[in-house]
Amino acid sequence: MGTDNLFHKRKARTARQLSRRKARRAPYAKVLIVCEGEKTEPHYFSGLKDHYELNSANVEICGDCGSDPVGIVNYGKQRYREERDVGDAFDKVYCVFDKDAHTNYQRAIDLIRGATPKDTFVAINSVPCFEYWLLLHFDYTTQPFSGQLGKSACAQVIDALKNFIPDYAKGDGDIFPRLVDQLPFAIDNAERALRAATANDTDNPTTRVHELVRFLQTEPDRQGP
Repeated sequence: MGTDNLFHKRKARTARQLSRRKARRAPYAKVLIVCEGEKTEPHYFSGLKDHYELNSANVEICGDCGSDPVGIVNYGKQRYREERDVGDAFDKVYCVFDKDAHTNYQRAIDLIRGATPKDTFVAINSVPCFEYWLLLHFDYTTQPFSGQLGKSACAQVIDALKNFIPDYAKGDGDIFPRLVDQLPFAIDNAERALRAATANDTDNPTTRVHELVRFLQTEPDRQGP
């Protein structure tokens, strides 16, 4: 009898904790964004979250899971299971990673396509790297990037970006505020580049960061009271 009472008390306490967690959230989707660790991406999305005053209880940003695409996807799945198992699953899990020189890039894409629940996990991939998205804030280009002259494809993109941001360095903490005025231009350029890549049967260069940005911009209004 005592064991039964203890079980019911624990269950009731868990239910109250879950209720408080949900009460702290705004009436829009609960989102997980998993990025390459200690780089520009987590800072960029944190800046975006602050700029649009998104509720921290709704938007969780993880940037401490390494740079390996499969590792990023697996971390996202782990966090999803943890929250699901306490009755508070994420509505969307966005996995932000680069193609660059990663040998398991396609494996990460395939894992997301086969993940369940369907349409919960989303690949926000950039080819060759996230800096292509930043470059699109200033310039529309579909010039393919590839390693040459001892520099990786991503290093080539960074060189192009430095024509507009001379002091750019990976891990810049204030990157979003510096670029927010050019955000509509970047979104248009990213959509245009994807159409061009599809027409030319290539993925170099492309990015889907704008899809996550648009979601974060519009989800609060779409789901609000």
